[in-house]
Amino acid sequence: MLKWLARAEVAIGMALLAAICCLVFAAGLLRSFGHPLIWSVDMAQLLFIWTSFIGADIALRSKVHIGMDLLVRPFPLRLRIAVELLLALAALAFLLTMTVEGYGLMMQNIERIYGDSGISYAWVTGAVPAGCLLLALTLAGHMIAVIRRWRGAPTLVFSDPDHGEIEDVL
Repeated sequence: MLKWLARAEVAIGMALLAAICCLVFAAGLLRSFGHPLIWSVDMAQLLFIWTSFIGADIALRSKVHIGMDLLVRPFPLRLRIAVELLLALAALAFLLTMTVEGYGLMMQNIERIYGDSGISYAWVTGAVPAGCLLLALTLAGHMIAVIRRWRGAPTLVFSDPDHGEIEDVL
C-alpha cells in the first residue's frame, strides 16, 4: 500500500476514535445537565464500526493480528509460506465475497433511517464492504510481496518477526 495512503488511514482512524470519545463525553455531560443528545449513541456506534474496520486494516498491514502458529512453526520456512498463502487465498475469497454481499446489503438499506440520527442506515452497512475491500487489498499486497520474495529472502504472509509495528506506518 502507498505510504501516504497508509498514513491517511491511520489519521482517519485516530480522528474517528477521537470523535467517538468527544461525542460520548459530550453526551454524558449534557445528559447530566438534563439535555441528552438523543442521536449520540447512534453516531458513536456508526463511528465505532468504521473505526473497527480501519483499525483491522492497519493491524493487517502491520502484521500484528493475533495468530496461532503452534502447528506450523516447526515446518520448514517455504512449507510454512505455502500454508500461509493457501490460508490467505481462502481469507481473500471470504473478504471479496463479503465486499460484494455487503455492497448489496448497503444498497438495500439506503432508504432506511438509522435510529434518531436521520441519516441513512447505508452508512452503517457500508462499513462492511468498504472495510472488507481495504482488508482484501492489503492481504493481496502481502501475498504478492511474499510471492515476489520467494526465491530471495522469503517472508511470511501474516507475521513478520523482524517488523510489524504500527509505528512503522506513522
